[in-house]
Amino acid sequence: MPTSLQSVLKSVLAGLVLAAAVAMPALADGLKHDIAPTGKLRVAIAISAAGGAFWSTKTEAGYAGVPVDLGREMAAQLGVPVEYVVHQNSGQITDAAGNGTLEKGAWDVTWLPKDPERETRMMFGPIYEVADATYIVKAGSSVTNFAALDQVGIKVAAVNATTTMRGAAAHLKNAKVTGYQTYDEIFGLLSSGEIDAFALSRDQLNKMAQKIPGTRVLDETFKKTVTAVAVPLGHSQALAFVTRFMTEATTNGTLRKAYDNNGLKDSPIRTE
Repeated sequence: MPTSLQSVLKSVLAGLVLAAAVAMPALADGLKHDIAPTGKLRVAIAISAAGGAFWSTKTEAGYAGVPVDLGREMAAQLGVPVEYVVHQNSGQITDAAGNGTLEKGAWDVTWLPKDPERETRMMFGPIYEVADATYIVKAGSSVTNFAALDQVGIKVAAVNATTTMRGAAAHLKNAKVTGYQTYDEIFGLLSSGEIDAFALSRDQLNKMAQKIPGTRVLDETFKKTVTAVAVPLGHSQALAFVTRFMTEATTNGTLRKAYDNNGLKDSPIRTE
């Protein structure tokens, strides 16, 4: 190869290396500005005793839950502190998706149930949980299937503005579906017999049945609830990052560890 051509190629290669060296910090800074504009990764979580791969709980040390663990690991990868933004349910998290950067309740990333209505308000990455939604009926109820449940005068509760509530309202044509802000409120109503049934995922209702003697979880399923990572609209770099993060977390054991640390050792990871 002629010396002059070698020199040209070396110059081009050196230029590319220099451009990459300059671009990498710029890309990193651009990502951090897109996903953590306040300098912290604000992770939206919903607090409840319901358990499962979506809900989190308040502890003496702070918070616990699958989203809590995933948010902490994501912040560590980004090299920024994590801040948990607490809401009562996924409907409130959805409502806060459009908040301005400095508005109360604003968040940068979350993990929550996905449906077409929410896809208009935030951008979703990979699914990490698929759950069967059904109903638990109060102690002493004669209801044993969906047909018996879907009758005029039957009162069914759901956590307000959630994918499960929308699914139950579409499924039941005669029974009345009412939304409540918290799981704990509905737990109390079911315990006292003030409502006839509660719509939620089967795994969570099975645990509830153990705490309220005489209640029964129906065998049928009315919808599949899928839970995924999400970021607010317009944050394409953030979406690309969280998509890669969750894809890797599913294969490298990070997600499995988050499940195991939060009482879900016997729960398989269902991504579809």
